[in-house]
Amino acid sequence: METKKLSKRKIQSAQTREKLLNAGRETFIEYGFQKTTISQIIKKAETGYGTAYVYFKNKDDILIELMEDVMAKFYEIANMTYEPKSKEEAYTLIEQQSILFLDMAIKEKLMMQVIEEAIRLSDNVRTKWTEIREQFINRIGEDIAYAQKNELARNDVNCSIVARAWFHANEVYLWEIVKDNNPPSIREIVHNIASIYTGGLYK
Repeated sequence: METKKLSKRKIQSAQTREKLLNAGRETFIEYGFQKTTISQIIKKAETGYGTAYVYFKNKDDILIELMEDVMAKFYEIANMTYEPKSKEEAYTLIEQQSILFLDMAIKEKLMMQVIEEAIRLSDNVRTKWTEIREQFINRIGEDIAYAQKNELARNDVNCSIVARAWFHANEVYLWEIVKDNNPPSIREIVHNIASIYTGGLYK
């Protein structure tokens, strides 16, 4: 009996948390980060103030969790298997990943616009974004190290430095797309930056 009560309580807790996150997403997209208040989110979620603050202490906390959910989709792309056997195969895999990465920016544009604003305005969100960036950079570094180990890439360069530069190139165009700054087509962007990247790194 006690186990059933506990299970029911956990389900209700998960449902309340999900309601707050869904309400947060809708409210952030409608009003932007700066104009959104946690009171608006709580009202839209139809939960009590005391209950809401059990899960999130402020709107920054809600956005950070939403940001982690969105960026998990990007990280799934970054985590694709990368075991090229040639420079040409490396280019194809890198091109594919970059296209999927920037396509995801379009799919998640509304939420990414909120995140971009929050990064500028919130120290907490900015810190979280820095952590997320490092995850991507480390993953890219692993791919470069693999290519170096298998004698596909130059060994006279530091894989961490190159990884940071490559992520930065993609990030620049990520925000260009998100902010609707009339960037070139995704395929044109990817062809140019991937060609320069692989041309300079791979043998």
